[in-house]
Amino acid sequence: MHKRTFHLRDIILLALIAIIFGVIYYAAAFVYNGLTVLLTPVGYGPIANDLTMGIWCMAGPLAGFLLRIPGSSFLGEFLGAAVEMFLGDQWGASNLISGAVQGIGTELGFTLTLYKVYNWLTVILTSVTTTIITFAWDWFRNGYSHFAPSMLVIMLVARFLSMLVFSGILVKLIVNLLTRAHVIRS
Repeated sequence: MHKRTFHLRDIILLALIAIIFGVIYYAAAFVYNGLTVLLTPVGYGPIANDLTMGIWCMAGPLAGFLLRIPGSSFLGEFLGAAVEMFLGDQWGASNLISGAVQGIGTELGFTLTLYKVYNWLTVILTSVTTTIITFAWDWFRNGYSHFAPSMLVIMLVARFLSMLVFSGILVKLIVNLLTRAHVIRS
């Protein structure tokens, strides 16, 4: 069995994904800030992070689905976070840590299929693994352990739905459109 490695075309595609999503991630911070302002007076400001997390995790699954090379999902996510950082977003260099954590989460979903399944099952798996890994990270980084159990359940469900919609369903629809347009091979 031939093991696929990165070629120049793959590196260029990874760079394009990172640039496009780095800009999207930068813009998503404004959505996050707006949601935080809107939800804080009613006691749900922290949920803004969970509602927008799926947006910040789109580059990894897209790179994984398009390149189908072990490590591509991690690199897509990490490089997208690096571009966001270089654009001067509000989190600075901590984006690199977040990008690495998010990349590990998405990569794990592809790993569970041994990089052989690229369908809706993979969408569900990457959504679940990224939700779990990023939620665990926020448990420590953002002090989620201090929230009431009912708030944690709401946050976890909000994060999973955000992952499923943005980094799952939307990414898969983008891949399907690119395939139908013969931009990529199925």
